[in-house]
Order: sequence, then C-alpha cells, then structure tokens
Amino acid sequence: MAKLRITQTKSYSGAPEAHRRTLRALGLKHQRTVEQEDNAAIRGMLFQVRHMVKVEATEGQDDNG
Repeated sequence: MAKLRITQTKSYSGAPEAHRRTLRALGLKHQRTVEQEDNAAIRGMLFQVRHMVKVEATEGQDDNG
C-alpha cells in the first residue's frame, strides 16, 4: 500500500486547538518527518492542516518478499 511522507513545516503556535490535536494525532513535531499509510482518514487530517505540512508520496514496500 502507498505511504505518505509528511513533514511539519510551520509552527502550530497560534493555531486553533483542533489543528494542534490533528498534528499530534499524525505524530508530527516541528521540522520532523513521519510516514503514514495513505487512506481517507489521514487525507482528511492533512486537508485540515495543509497550510502547515508538506506531503510527498512514497512507494509502499511489500513485506511479503
């Protein structure tokens, strides 16, 4: 399955509490990068905080060999 590489680029200082909680749920800290599965729930979270993050698509790697 495809993965998304997500990097927080802007501070959440002054942002609404809902945006702060969304960034925490994504596992982000300022200037850090995480990889998440590409699904509808993650896409919805990213849409909410799209002005604070940079998203790159990565190729998913099969664990089956």
